[in-house]
Amino acid sequence: MSDEKALSLVRSFLNALNASDHDAALALVSDDVAHDPFDGEREIGREKLRWRLGLRTRHFDERLADITVMNAPGGIRAAAEFTVRGTYRKTAEGLPEATGQTYALPGGMFFEIDGGEITRISEHRNPVQWNAALSAIG
Repeated sequence: MSDEKALSLVRSFLNALNASDHDAALALVSDDVAHDPFDGEREIGREKLRWRLGLRTRHFDERLADITVMNAPGGIRAAAEFTVRGTYRKTAEGLPEATGQTYALPGGMFFEIDGGEITRISEHRNPVQWNAALSAIG
């Protein structure tokens, strides 16, 4: 895949997430996509990613802002750096009580691309900042 197509693929994925269009985001990943969420163990498969996105949407309203996308030559790896702006809407198991806490945290994702599809997504956020934001009174 060309460098520009790889960048476009990642931008399309991130835009779909921001639009809460999970079907559009999932159409860009492989059936056996490896997903490393920032808050858990690796999950394999498009349907597991669908479940994860739905769960996240149930508890959080998040948008990615200040997005910068970059890639390695050859179009097989890409990365995105951004600010996660969100609201903690509904209490999630193992997390503090949701009281409408808002947050703006640095974040990033790393991608592997093969055959025009995203085959790996690794998410990163600072866990100390994340926990502090959710522990704040909304």
